[in-house]
Amino acid sequence: MIENEKPQEIAIIVGVQSQRQELPVDEYLDELEQLVYTSGAKSIKRFTQKLEHPHAKTYVGKGKMQEIAEYCKNNRVDIAIFDDELSPAQVRNLEKEIIDVKVLTRTHLILDIFAKNAQTAQAKTQVELAQSVFLLPRLTGMWTHLSKQKGGIGMKGPGETEIETDRRTLRAKITLLKERLLHIEKIGITQRASREGALRAALVGYTNVGKSTIMNLLSRSDVLVEDKFFATLDSTVRKIVLPNPSEEGENVPILLSDTVGFIRKLPTLLVESFKSTLAEALEADLLIHVVDISNPNYEKQMQSVKETLHSIGASDKPELIVFNKVDAFKGHDDDFFVGTTGLTIDQFEKSWMAKENAPAVFISATNKTNVDRLRDSVVNELLKVRTPGY
Repeated sequence: MIENEKPQEIAIIVGVQSQRQELPVDEYLDELEQLVYTSGAKSIKRFTQKLEHPHAKTYVGKGKMQEIAEYCKNNRVDIAIFDDELSPAQVRNLEKEIIDVKVLTRTHLILDIFAKNAQTAQAKTQVELAQSVFLLPRLTGMWTHLSKQKGGIGMKGPGETEIETDRRTLRAKITLLKERLLHIEKIGITQRASREGALRAALVGYTNVGKSTIMNLLSRSDVLVEDKFFATLDSTVRKIVLPNPSEEGENVPILLSDTVGFIRKLPTLLVESFKSTLAEALEADLLIHVVDISNPNYEKQMQSVKETLHSIGASDKPELIVFNKVDAFKGHDDDFFVGTTGLTIDQFEKSWMAKENAPAVFISATNKTNVDRLRDSVVNELLKVRTPGY
């Protein structure tokens, strides 16, 4: 280990199987575990409990709370991460029970990952704004200040408590960040307006499905590719030229953009903060919806993406479904291909997946399988949009 390097934080994860959850709790915790890995920590234990709804005081019941506290006492645990949002009161109660362990939520984790991965001024401002909005209602009971308090006349009113000063400081910061973001967005609007008339396509999809790999494949660029959630936050736009499959010798110039990945339980405040980044999807002529077909929950992931697109007003956009990672596909549940691997592209194209999601194309971006078909499909769908009756 490098001298002075911080040791890897050890985490436990906690989830409740409630009536309102559409998936088994372990499926949410699988995803939470991946978020823990992406954040740089290590998850060593998960705790689950079936409840009609999360406990009002401690999220989990008294017996489960004691079990968690006992485990943390007897093992090295730095963080307890809860899969759902917690109220400030729940956090305080949990911290009293789980001594010397940080209590965090899925939202904390996502915000932390976003903060680490933000590269541009826009992404950094969006993350800082989301963090500040998230923090505002949770200031009560916190013992650290947002910033050093300045002395002097007019800085602190008579009888004003430290928490009120912190709230005022944070509200001022939120106002400033919103103004800064508005200025950055105006620049973005001007840039997008300059592209008026160009054919535009946007890659959208769940996080870690291979959008950046496809971006690199189509544009021969070097967008970051990592097997981690939210490796790409900033919207990347590349000009690409693809051959027109209907007109030999004719090329079609396209502006292709990559967007931030979606995830289940994505906090509303993050969707709000990243609307400007997602504006590329709003203004695209075609959405290229990338799906990791090797994931057992790919249909649920597709639904999450569609719901997020609906929330930003992009649900009516023409869409090309790109089923990626066909090389790793294995039939699941009641699929026709249960347990089957190594299907041919022809078999995929004749399956119910193709019929129910038309237009669709099946590829392996890593192995460069069926990439020519992908290029042709992108051009054909874009020309349909721009040339009615094409």
